[in-house]
Amino acid sequence: MTSTLRRRPSQRRSAERVERMLDECATLLEEVGYDGLTTKEVARRAEVPIGTFYQFFPDKQGLVRALAMRNLDRFLVRVTDRIAAAEPAHWSQLSDLAIDEFVAMKRTTPGFAVVDFGEVLPSPGGPALQGTNHMLDSALENSAVVAQRLRALVAGLHDKPAGEGLDLALRVAVEAADAVLKLAFRTHPQGDAALIAECKQLVRRYLAEHLSAARPDAP
Repeated sequence: MTSTLRRRPSQRRSAERVERMLDECATLLEEVGYDGLTTKEVARRAEVPIGTFYQFFPDKQGLVRALAMRNLDRFLVRVTDRIAAAEPAHWSQLSDLAIDEFVAMKRTTPGFAVVDFGEVLPSPGGPALQGTNHMLDSALENSAVVAQRLRALVAGLHDKPAGEGLDLALRVAVEAADAVLKLAFRTHPQGDAALIAECKQLVRRYLAEHLSAARPDAP
């Protein structure tokens, strides 16, 4: 998250202020949406001077970008914890865990329904505001960044897939899951259960077919 800041907090007090501003940003996104979000109100609720806000964030978009990165970091921690607890027998089971955690964050994490990993959704399930698909990285789309971070998790397993197709397959899986889950949350505020189940099946079968074929010991 700190790489998205204008200045890295060097003291505990500064780090706590940054976290409070991100927390209030998330709460306001939940309450008033992206259009209603203002830097002045974030600073007021976080009880910091507006000058302090601008020490760390260049503007509203910079604040939301930092929140999106924090969301991604927390999502990956949650998935990692689920992996440790479930001890999946095969890498393909990771997709269900990741989808479950994403859905749980959509349902319970303040502001996540508006800004998850960068895209700004004025209404549940999109469409996203134009230009917000590069919130995490100016050179890469948000989905590509997410796929790269998930690849690191996959590569950490003993039974890991290999081959040149891994990056492309994970990118396609992320894009497909994102599209179906947007539909699920357009259909029902808590995410349509049938569509979430279909999303899991779609991604699991795709990864099983494409990534298993990429293993060096595959026939």
